[in-house]
Amino acid sequence: MPLEWITYQDAVRLYYLDQVAYTCGRLLYRVRGGYNALTGRRSVIEVNSIVATAGAVQATLKGNPAYIPPLNNATLFRRDDQICLYCGDSRRASELSRDHVRPISRGGQDIWMNVVTACKRCNNHKGNRTPEEAGMQLLAVPFTPTHAEYVYLQGRRILADQMAFLRAHFPRRSPLRRRLGLASGQRRLL
Repeated sequence: MPLEWITYQDAVRLYYLDQVAYTCGRLLYRVRGGYNALTGRRSVIEVNSIVATAGAVQATLKGNPAYIPPLNNATLFRRDDQICLYCGDSRRASELSRDHVRPISRGGQDIWMNVVTACKRCNNHKGNRTPEEAGMQLLAVPFTPTHAEYVYLQGRRILADQMAFLRAHFPRRSPLRRRLGLASGQRRLL
């Protein structure tokens, strides 16, 4: 299962320590080392876009259906596709805020299922009320991403083979799977 993004230097370290179980995807880097004094051969480590290791305790924890990824604004905004879930406007991250559907002051929690992306204007208008009390309608239902979805939401530039690997680990009914499955660059709300 996908665990995290690593640098190519970390991947080389895994190869060197013989901790790579298998690789997938295309060759990204060919890292050349020094020359062996006895054989005269130069060491070369080829790094693929997907590197699998064996026996990680993290995989057991993060693969557990009860695992909840940490909540942060950048990932929340990516989950909601940089769209205010009240007015539907697409905005830059600096123009967005985290809105608690049920306000914290009224017993709401700071958890994935109670937060949505809102432009600052809509968040201020809603204030300390529920969407119903403020006369505002949510355009999508908030959801907690699985770990694989969270890894995708953290990524900035994801290669096609990495995306296929991640998407294979998304739940069948994932809003992200539906969004990413659209052809010709169309966008859709969650």
